[in-house]
Amino acid sequence: MKLFAESLMSELEHQLKLIHLETENPVHSAEQAIRSSVAVLERLKTFFIKYKRLNKTEEIEFFRDIKPKFASKLIYYNEIYTIETNKPLGSQKTIGKYYKAELNKLKVFFEKNQEFYRYYRTANNYLDNKYFIRAKYDLKLMVDSFYFQLDHRFATSHDHKVARILANDEIKVFLEEQIEKLGRKTIKTQSPSQFLKGPKWTGSKVELIELIYALHTEGVFNNGVSGLKEITTFFESAFNIDLGQFNRVFLEIRNRKSERTKFLNTLKNKLIIRMEEADEN
Repeated sequence: MKLFAESLMSELEHQLKLIHLETENPVHSAEQAIRSSVAVLERLKTFFIKYKRLNKTEEIEFFRDIKPKFASKLIYYNEIYTIETNKPLGSQKTIGKYYKAELNKLKVFFEKNQEFYRYYRTANNYLDNKYFIRAKYDLKLMVDSFYFQLDHRFATSHDHKVARILANDEIKVFLEEQIEKLGRKTIKTQSPSQFLKGPKWTGSKVELIELIYALHTEGVFNNGVSGLKEITTFFESAFNIDLGQFNRVFLEIRNRKSERTKFLNTLKNKLIIRMEEADEN
């Protein structure tokens, strides 16, 4: 089952990539992405229901780790479609307030489900038998009312909530990007000769973004009051580099299967080796 799901997800991600390459309009791309997500999710459901060798461990893994990744795509694109089609006409300030209100909705969802967020994010499993086994639910564990209207052959009490958490991460990045675009000032194109000659960043953009987030988190600039965008812009100017959608890159860093702080770990290890070599001289 896991191999089938991985192949299906790879197929879906390929379709979504093509959609974004061919369609820049977020409403049109969301429409197409919704259709693709629904079709793939239906194929996953058909395969799962026909699967006869399912044991308890596999069922928990499916509803905690596999199905939510597919369902989150549908939730995400459906929300983007709704957000963009309901976007008001008006000034940048008006639209900015609208996006911020949508961001606040994500915060409300988090606050309402904070206990489950903590359970899921910290990889707890002591309630998995209730959360991710079909026909098992506890009304005291915040079961969404629409659960009782679902096809219980393909749903548990909390797999949709996991999908919602994953989708909200992506929605947050989308909204922050839109707000950033609205507030971005026009930067005049400068010729290469106008840039001060200095060290050139020859590492990857992902590594630089990981470093920037670490420095911002530690609050080493202006006693911790500098914003992330301000710091990122400074590094872009200093190294004459465009870091693009750094929020989305950070989400990818967070979703690493292992060694989330890969670059920082490498820096630490190499510095220790350098110190040890210096001690020997």
